[in-house]
Amino acid sequence: MDARTKPGLRERKKQETRSALAWAAIRLAVRRGLDNVLVEDIAAEVGVSPRTFNNYFASKADAIASRHVDRMRRVVAALPERPATESLWQALEEAVVSQFLQQSEDAEAMPDPQWRGGVHRMTAEPSVQAALLRGSREVEHELAAAIADRLGVPADQMYPQLVASALGVAVRVALDNWWRADPPVTVPAALRAAIKRVSNLSS
Repeated sequence: MDARTKPGLRERKKQETRSALAWAAIRLAVRRGLDNVLVEDIAAEVGVSPRTFNNYFASKADAIASRHVDRMRRVVAALPERPATESLWQALEEAVVSQFLQQSEDAEAMPDPQWRGGVHRMTAEPSVQAALLRGSREVEHELAAAIADRLGVPADQMYPQLVASALGVAVRVALDNWWRADPPVTVPAALRAAIKRVSNLSS
């Protein structure tokens, strides 16, 4: 990325505020339960006003879902940067795992049981599931276009769309299995296992 494509200071500040609000919403919802968290609580955690929160998100659920949706959008952006020597599924796997590693310094650590349980309860909320589904569908269209571009085929072909949808399912299933894995596994390990299973089915 060169200077022409890097976001300016104002845009970076907005991105940082949006990310901080999303992360605060997740932390509070995991700790207290979604129903016990107000928009005012999330805003106060970041040191901004509730109005600022509403400038970024329509609801608590949208804020929570945005962290995953934004991460998957970064996967879309990372795919064209993967080496041409990698197969499509190798490139997708590395693009996904790299984004999860970038977002957490302890992504390779074993998950804390209490945190896993809170995440599961939070993501089981119907409003959060609906927000995740809406965002994931939007990203799948973007990912299909990126896959088609890598393969050199039209974006409206069925195969890129199927691969994009399959990857989205693999990530969701991996994260769902991560929270209840016994013995525990790391997020990258769960992701790699799920993506390899799906890639084997498609080969």
